[in-house]
Amino acid sequence: MPLPFVPGIEVSGRIRAVGPDVEGLRPGQPVAALTIVDGGGYAEVAVTSADLVAPLDGLPLDVAAGVPSNGTTAFLVLDRVARIEPGESVLVHAAAGGAGSQLGQAARLLGAGRVVGTVGSPAKVEVARAFGYDEVVLRDRGPDGRFDIVVDPVGGPSRRASLDLLAPMGRLVVMGNASAAADVGLPANELWLTNRTVSGFNLAAFSAAFPGDAGRALRRAVAAAGSGDLRLQVETLPLAEAAEAHRRIESGATTGKLVLAVDP
Repeated sequence: MPLPFVPGIEVSGRIRAVGPDVEGLRPGQPVAALTIVDGGGYAEVAVTSADLVAPLDGLPLDVAAGVPSNGTTAFLVLDRVARIEPGESVLVHAAAGGAGSQLGQAARLLGAGRVVGTVGSPAKVEVARAFGYDEVVLRDRGPDGRFDIVVDPVGGPSRRASLDLLAPMGRLVVMGNASAAADVGLPANELWLTNRTVSGFNLAAFSAAFPGDAGRALRRAVAAAGSGDLRLQVETLPLAEAAEAHRRIESGATTGKLVLAVDP
């Protein structure tokens, strides 16, 4: 990527200025926003498209900062990509993480029946259960039964196992490779013969191509968090400790969402 580059894919704060012809947003207004298209969230001032901004109505800024990436992803993955139907069964890998903690709840809000999560260690089982999963199992053991939708941000062996867990007409959504494993080939003829589907979702690419749709999903997620229907577990660190936040995430020991706060 070209340098200098400021990372950071999501923010919350108060609007400093708006561009010409922007409606519904004003300076001083508290908002949450996606900065994922061009980055820039790790800064005192961030710039993004007005389409990717959601006004806040009483939601604290530290909680709101944990919504844009994972909450938006949760609703888009399940509703737009997997096209969830009422009563369908959903399996989510990495259920105690930032995205996983919101995917299970979003599945429930969208009418899912059985919602199951997998985690990488026993210490995360109860954490994931607190996010509304019916069942939580260790990923290396796998759950029982078949699923209409499987969401896999992990990759590696989980990807092949996810395909095997799909029911007929089931949909696997690939949305990450947290394991950093080599790519897993999924044979097209097998999909044809078993009536299964594999789709990919990348929030940055989606937001760049469809900013209006991403913004609507963002505002939906913010509204759900504001009403209490979407619960977040947030830990706040100062921006100066960004390296520590990344070390924790890389270790795989984090649960919920880590938020970096900028001194006013």
